Amino acid sequence: MENPTILYLVVPCYNEEEVLDKTAGVLRDKMRRLTQAGKISAKSKVLFVNDGSRDRTWQMICAWTKQDRMFAGLCFSKNFGHQSAILAGMMAARKKADAVVTIDADLQQDIEALDQFLQCYEEGCDIVYGVRNDRKTDGFFKKTTAGLFYRLMHLLGSETITNHADYRLMSKKALDALAEFQETNLFLRGLIPTMGFQSDIVYFDVKEREAGKSKYTFKKELTLAMDGITSMSTRPLQLIVILGFFTFLVSLGIFVSCIWDWAHGRVVAGWTTTVASTCLIGGIMLLSQGIIGVYLGKVYMESKGRPRYIVESMILREEDEEDGDVQD
Repeated sequence: MENPTILYLVVPCYNEEEVLDKTAGVLRDKMRRLTQAGKISAKSKVLFVNDGSRDRTWQMICAWTKQDRMFAGLCFSKNFGHQSAILAGMMAARKKADAVVTIDADLQQDIEALDQFLQCYEEGCDIVYGVRNDRKTDGFFKKTTAGLFYRLMHLLGSETITNHADYRLMSKKALDALAEFQETNLFLRGLIPTMGFQSDIVYFDVKEREAGKSKYTFKKELTLAMDGITSMSTRPLQLIVILGFFTFLVSLGIFVSCIWDWAHGRVVAGWTTTVASTCLIGGIMLLSQGIIGVYLGKVYMESKGRPRYIVESMILREEDEEDGDVQD
């Protein structure tokens, strides 16, 4: 290949000191093998994004960047979240790369699938999604909630890809298009499939985590699900209208029943019906107001125009420069 692909691996990191050395070694070996095979350029890099870690993650990233020019580092001023870390890495890498692959720091996503990613890219795909073959490594609770999440997202009209997290390849063209999206509430798994570029899917097996614990707690998964639903679909608002219509019909029936009871002198007999209908309507109203409130909160945050993340420092060593860090 005359001009091998300049590939950047973007690796979001949050308190990953237990696994980072292992991860860096595995990624370096894989990148070197791809370079030697002529599949990627020697200018390709691994870009670690430190998402406000409270341990030694950033110090370890700095050490790796000094050891090998293949590594680069980007550090947030505080924790902005996994989606923001992925976006920041992709936006930084698109200035220099032909293609960018995002992968988690725990390397549960099979790094050997990179070969298939690159093959799809060479065949003309601008976006390649990594999709896990199964969820055998997940516990019963996570497996069940994940299945419910994807079914709910599809039901509400979101174009999410089942069992696809954030292991994907995007070309520079796709990244330039993604940069045009300015929303603060990020849900990349739902946003990227709406872009319409030629895409493909690569299936892979999930591995056990090498060390440490998953940073994706149930609370974070629930927040991600809420962001996904409210960022990618207005169908919950439409459901409120439908629910309101049926509630009106039920209320009308109860009203007719109350009039009938009054006409026949059975006022006390309708007390249970009245209480039940009041509770039903009150609960529906509170639920509807809550859903509307979530959407209003999203609009409020978007209207502020705050930055999605703040980069404190970046380390990137160019191949043609002398020893020393380049900080942007």
